[in-house]
Amino acid sequence: MNKKVLITGASRGIGKALALEFAKAGYDLYLTCLHSMDILAEFSDKLKNDYGVAVKIFQTDCGDYENVTKMFSEIEDLNVLINNAGIAHFGLLTDMTPEEWNRIISTNLSSAFFTSKHAVPLMLRKKAGCIINISSVWGNVGASMEVAYSASKGGLNSFTKALAKELAPSGITVNAIACGVIDTDMNRKNLSEEDLEALAAEIPADRLGTPEEVARLALQLASAPTYMTGQIITMDGGWY
Repeated sequence: MNKKVLITGASRGIGKALALEFAKAGYDLYLTCLHSMDILAEFSDKLKNDYGVAVKIFQTDCGDYENVTKMFSEIEDLNVLINNAGIAHFGLLTDMTPEEWNRIISTNLSSAFFTSKHAVPLMLRKKAGCIINISSVWGNVGASMEVAYSASKGGLNSFTKALAKELAPSGITVNAIACGVIDTDMNRKNLSEEDLEALAAEIPADRLGTPEEVARLALQLASAPTYMTGQIITMDGGWY
């Protein structure tokens, strides 16, 4: 039987690249999105046809516990969980509403708790499994005008380290990839071309990262030795 991976936020960007990379490796896929089910459905059909893997898609708000619980009622086995769903918010902290703050925290941080709470029992049955959290360099160093986002990713990093210690005796690994500036729709939506060019000039690699590079690293983590756990792996072209 094929191994099975759940990837949240899989309709575009890093999530889409993750789905493609794991399909190429022969994984059956559980994929989620919140708003773009038509896009995800078309993409899932392509993955099935091109790679012969099983794909099940869910329209799930991963920041809502009841939504996640409903999704897991249809998942009986899981080898890898990738918490990728996330949203950004640019602006002054004083201009941010409590509702906007709570939405960032629930989508970027609480979602990892909700999915892990349901995934871990499936992995404990086999005393094997892998959880990968897609984080950000802003979780390491913080970013002006992105306080909530930075806080959510900093929390995700601590969540990763703590859960890794909890699950290590059971052979389940937990790691995070702290991404630098990745060339995604989300970044292009929130940053101008001039902003992106200025950022690239600051990065020693002299370019933005690609979603495909993040996906290749995640696939490596999925098959890494179990002694590789509790790590926040920064992937930023030497930027930080």
